[in-house]
Amino acid sequence: MGTKTAAILLTACLLLSACTATKPDSVDSSNSAKDQSSVSSPKANSKQADSDEQQTVSKTNTQTDKTDAQSNGTADSTTAATNKMYHLDKAYNVIPNQQGAEKKVVLLTFDDGPKEAVMINKIIDILDKHKAKAIFFVNGYRVKEHPELLKLIHDRGQPIGNHSWDHIVLKNKSEAEVKKQIETVQKIVKDTTGQAPVFFRPPHGAGGDVGRKVAKENGLLYMTWSVGSLDWTMRKSQPHKTETLLKNVTEQLHPGSNILMHELPWTAEALDSLLTRLEQKGYQFVDPQSIEVPASS
Repeated sequence: MGTKTAAILLTACLLLSACTATKPDSVDSSNSAKDQSSVSSPKANSKQADSDEQQTVSKTNTQTDKTDAQSNGTADSTTAATNKMYHLDKAYNVIPNQQGAEKKVVLLTFDDGPKEAVMINKIIDILDKHKAKAIFFVNGYRVKEHPELLKLIHDRGQPIGNHSWDHIVLKNKSEAEVKKQIETVQKIVKDTTGQAPVFFRPPHGAGGDVGRKVAKENGLLYMTWSVGSLDWTMRKSQPHKTETLLKNVTEQLHPGSNILMHELPWTAEALDSLLTRLEQKGYQFVDPQSIEVPASS
């Protein structure tokens, strides 16, 4: 080999050695470190995603709960406003407001109380057994004597009606006297139970035009009755009172009957048999709260 050739080979070897000595991973390693610092690990990403999802779900649930609550409130309010399925006609019968509402119904009512806790509880126990509600038309002087009995009726979930203060014939009284008789009962019932009555029945069924006017001014639905049990004509010594009461009611019975009864021992005694017989005849017991009442003036 010539000297010139050897020199060329030596130069080539030195250049090759310099190229292989450079580290190719040095720059990449630096970039990789930067990349890792800016990207979380899969586990960290999963935790963050779970946290974000929980926050999103929590917010969504909270919004849904609020929406549901608002929706339920609106529905309850709407139901309360539109659930008046019946009204009373001029003969004080219960009449459906719309097609499809049950026609074969009766309204149960008890006058002249509140009298005795034992009798009241017995009557309401029977009403509860038959899933029935009744209007208890009370006199103010009796409520004044025994407010705890009025509270008993209210606490057991039965509607309370206004039967005037003194149980007197109102139709020939002055407007001032009629107002006193009706409005003092409104006040004492509200003061005792927290709710004023919305139903008014004049004693002896005689309220007259003035009674109707004052009742309407107080937002009260004026009514007498369309079926009388005649329990008030009976005496303690009279035999067969239960069968007599059943006969009196069933002979007059018709769809929409507004049945007048009283807080009397024999009525309480006959009540279970009466309600059973009515059910057997296909009648249902209308909830007084489903009956339209006038707005107060």
